[in-house]
Amino acid sequence: MFSLMRNGGKRPFDSLSEQEILALAISSEEDDARIYLAYADQLRADFPQSARVFEDMAEVEHTHRNLLIERHRERFGERIPLIRREHVRGFYERKPDWLRKNLTLDQIRDEAMRMEEGAYRFYHEAAQRTSDAATRKLLGDLAMAEQGHEQIATMLGEKHLPEEAVTAEDETKKRQFVLTYVQPGLAGLMDGSVSTLAPIFAAAFATGDTWSTFLIGLSASVGAGISMGFTEAAHDDGKLSGRGSPLKRGLASGIMTTVGGLGHALPYLIPHFWTATITAIVIVFFELWAIAFIQNRYMETPFWRAAMQVVLGGSLVLAAGVLIGQG
Repeated sequence: MFSLMRNGGKRPFDSLSEQEILALAISSEEDDARIYLAYADQLRADFPQSARVFEDMAEVEHTHRNLLIERHRERFGERIPLIRREHVRGFYERKPDWLRKNLTLDQIRDEAMRMEEGAYRFYHEAAQRTSDAATRKLLGDLAMAEQGHEQIATMLGEKHLPEEAVTAEDETKKRQFVLTYVQPGLAGLMDGSVSTLAPIFAAAFATGDTWSTFLIGLSASVGAGISMGFTEAAHDDGKLSGRGSPLKRGLASGIMTTVGGLGHALPYLIPHFWTATITAIVIVFFELWAIAFIQNRYMETPFWRAAMQVVLGGSLVLAAGVLIGQG
């Protein structure tokens, strides 16, 4: 399954020591400051006021970093452990530089809001896991400061795009819907649709028996759904990533995985082999293009890239199943 290898090697947040939490906070503030300065450089020519806002936000991040370094020096000395976001499970991942180029002001505003929301959740959770009073106070203060940053980013978007602005509540609901349902559901639909193609069509052409093929497709789909659902629910509790309830995400992923496999298994309830097989292939065609459309619509994946990944890849898997079944 595609998701079984996600987050391989990453540490759970609960396992971090107080020193590692401070080290992680320091590296996170450094990364965010650099990102804000990159946004400022990108916006300076067309939106100089917005660029100054991001420069100010970067300066605040540097101030937070200095406070955290001083606290680490007082508690643990000069040597700061090397630990970054990508080493810890559940963090909202920052996009690399090449994916942030040519973003619109509205897209930059949305990205900044996600960054600050993630930083707030991190500091809030980190403060709960710290026993030292001074460190806990610092982390709590930083959590409140990150909430203020989110308000700045919201006002920034409303100032420059008033005709397109929507309420913060609607934006939050839309973003939460994508994180909690669309992303895990899409991953499940992809896994269920693609991973079951080879066994179903291999069984169909190997046996020529529609009922046996249906049972194999049903078992593969249900098994994949259970596996994907448990994996999605277990790998991230949603507290740091903001992706919402693990139960909801697990159900979305598991159900859509099962649906993706059943789509081309159900036609084999038709007794006539070629009628069932042609119907299943037609359904596969629509399934793969629907996945490509969803990726483009909700995940901002260029349509041609989504088509290459899903449609071409799925077609190759289907062809492999047919060839194996005829062999």
